[in-house]
Amino acid sequence: MFDHQRPVLRSLAAVSPSVVRRNDFFRALGHGARRDPSLGRVWTVPDESTLTDFEREMLPYLSDPFRGTVERRVLGPGESSVSLLVEAGRRALASANLRAHDVDALLCASFPSGQVGIGEAAFVARELGLRGSSLNVESACASALVALDMASSLVASGRHQRVLVVTACTYSRVCPPDDSLSWTIGDGAAAFVVEASRHGAAVLGAYNTHTAESCDALSYAIDPTVEASGMRMKTFEGARTALRDGAERTVPECCNGALRAAGVRIEDIALVVPNTPTAWFAAFVARKLGVERSRVVDTYPRYANIGPALWPTGLHRAALDGRLSQGDLVLLYAVGSVASAAAAVIRWGDVAIAADDRAHAAEFAPSHA
Repeated sequence: MFDHQRPVLRSLAAVSPSVVRRNDFFRALGHGARRDPSLGRVWTVPDESTLTDFEREMLPYLSDPFRGTVERRVLGPGESSVSLLVEAGRRALASANLRAHDVDALLCASFPSGQVGIGEAAFVARELGLRGSSLNVESACASALVALDMASSLVASGRHQRVLVVTACTYSRVCPPDDSLSWTIGDGAAAFVVEASRHGAAVLGAYNTHTAESCDALSYAIDPTVEASGMRMKTFEGARTALRDGAERTVPECCNGALRAAGVRIEDIALVVPNTPTAWFAAFVARKLGVERSRVVDTYPRYANIGPALWPTGLHRAALDGRLSQGDLVLLYAVGSVASAAAAVIRWGDVAIAADDRAHAAEFAPSHA
């Protein structure tokens, strides 16, 4: 491969919806003082005498009914997964001074999709005025990282010069406030451009694996009482062990696989950017990889669990906060239930970072439903 054809992350954007829900919102509904079976089935420790690494980090949060969650951002009036995807895509293109006709392909990872039975790639392509192919990528919370690997492969092969990846999470549509799972999840979106260039964050290596152990832990079911979508996220007995064991296995497997593929060591990594679906996940990743906690980015206090948008939002925040320098090696990781887990190594470079005006504004917005 010629140097000018290497796949790089050229631009990055993150978008938050307009509504902020803090814990007082749920307390006002009468949900903060009791233990709910949905959340309890997922995040609990039945036997403190035989703790796994995951459970050791979870333990301090069990006395909190919100499991360490501080606030979440959710869809407001007139907002949808498509509107978030389009806004993120526009920002990613604008920050790199690109127009719609500069993009050869679109990969869309919307989870869960706002459409019934189909993805939202074509809807986003229509709104952005894109040409070329538009593909849907669904691998649950690992979707965006799987899409990064796919986009990099398309660029490296010479099939495409430039690929726009957009991802969104709209958990609030399938998990209403009367369900305790909603205490720990939110909505959000991100987008990035992968292109063949000498400028940007070079994608050095990646590794993916399935998460079949979680097949019987989570599902979606038709529920007409959920006004936003008619669907509800459900947990089942065994969810706790399946999700725990999946994280225990895939963090070292995927991260070490990506490090080998990139030809680097964990000691070479300046920053680890995982998805953080729980308040203790960043600490768990640090423990599992044997790195300092300060080297692991944690977006959970601000966003809670926003699914596939987590790691790109974390990388975006790290860039805005000045935590990345030219040449830094960054390890990315994401795990998706009933789907796959993935990791990748990038070498940070000249990445165009879009401003995140919504997130900063929402930080100081009053709590409301």
